[in-house]
Amino acid sequence: MSLKDGLILEFLEEHDLELPAKPLYRNLNRHGHEIGYSTVRQRLRELEKYGLIEKVDDAGYYQVSSKGQAYLEGKLELSDLEQGS
Repeated sequence: MSLKDGLILEFLEEHDLELPAKPLYRNLNRHGHEIGYSTVRQRLRELEKYGLIEKVDDAGYYQVSSKGQAYLEGKLELSDLEQGS
């Protein structure tokens, strides 16, 4: 997990969005967050691996999963994620 992971999760949750990588990258930068497109793509894969986001369709749109919401609410610890629970 990196600092950018939290940024992506919080942005999707705060704005109640379902987005693919490119529009997510553009909107993050529009809102003052300096993050590269390749970083967004990489972090989305990592967040999906941990189950914090999920694809909502085959077009590559992502949303925060219930596990991701629990993490943002402080109900799920980073150590729980690293252990694969």
